[in-house]
Amino acid sequence: MPRFAAAVIVLSVISFWGCTRHEVEMKPVEIKPIHITIDVNVKVDRSLDDFFGDIDNQQ
Repeated sequence: MPRFAAAVIVLSVISFWGCTRHEVEMKPVEIKPIHITIDVNVKVDRSLDDFFGDIDNQQ
């Protein structure tokens, strides 16, 4: 009987530990703008050089 009483006490203590209260703080998410710069001038410049390269070589 003493083991049964000890087991009941231990199980009751463990069950009370399971009744704890947890709080989760939700902070607002900060969204920052993303600036993306794409340089397409180099590609256009190269294609124009290829297109007008024949005309430049004739002069």
